[in-house]
Amino acid sequence: MNILFFTGKGGVGKSTLAAATAWQLSQKSRVLIVSLDPAHNLGDIFGVSLKKKTSFSKRLALEEIDLKKRTKAYLKREIGVLNETYKYLQVLNLDNYFSVLQYSPGIEEYALLSGIEEVIESDNEYDYVIFDTPPTGLTLRFLALPRVTITWIERLIQIRRTILEKCHTIHRICGPMSDQETLLNFEEEDDRVLQRLIALGRKYRNLDAVLQGNACRIVTVFNPDQLSLREAERLILALKDLNLPLRLLVDNKITDANLPTAERVENQLRKITDASLTRVRLSDGLSGGRSSKLYEIQEDMTSWFPTGAS
Repeated sequence: MNILFFTGKGGVGKSTLAAATAWQLSQKSRVLIVSLDPAHNLGDIFGVSLKKKTSFSKRLALEEIDLKKRTKAYLKREIGVLNETYKYLQVLNLDNYFSVLQYSPGIEEYALLSGIEEVIESDNEYDYVIFDTPPTGLTLRFLALPRVTITWIERLIQIRRTILEKCHTIHRICGPMSDQETLLNFEEEDDRVLQRLIALGRKYRNLDAVLQGNACRIVTVFNPDQLSLREAERLILALKDLNLPLRLLVDNKITDANLPTAERVENQLRKITDASLTRVRLSDGLSGGRSSKLYEIQEDMTSWFPTGAS
């Protein structure tokens, strides 16, 4: 499976380019395109209502991730794990705090990441999975989460093992009013907290490996203007920090009038990345999100991602 992320500033045309790429690739390959942007317009582009994953054609399926619904599902699942692992937390009745917890920092990012993970793990029937991402800020936060989470989990595992070592030290302490010894759980395989941490660490390392692998391609879309340039620079440098594979830059909405500006913007970006760069001229099919001429686009986007490449 090939995984493509279309990233960039809001309004640069990444949704339309992602949709056009999906359509063209689906002529020969099986493709799923997934919108991660809370302000979905994937259904509008294809002229369908997307309440669930929908087959648009024989080889093309469309899906919009409902961030609000997924955030609630993520919280319910994690609260369930907490209640199961720490029985005493049930007296706190965490469900009462659900309406507030869904607005906690990082919850949306983890919910989106769980959606990506679910798609990658469950949709092996497709040759390509294309993600149309939110604007840069949210995209960078959820792409950074696997690495950040791995770091925290590794530290928590160290702390938990230290706790188990202390338990091992005192495990034969006798109760003062009893002649029976009190045994504490100290073996790693018996500790549910440690086993949960180890499983989470494995999960996020696997996801991080997928995102950094050869089958994953990140595409950054920008326009020939200064605001778009600054956003693209920020994105490119952040992807370098995260060691994530930026494969292609797309300068979208090129016209004869803005060609000199396009060249200046491209030259600036070439100073910070050696990723391939291509141009797409402004046309009815690529000027915005809603286009009945989507299938008439002449630009051969399949050449960006050769069929069967991995």
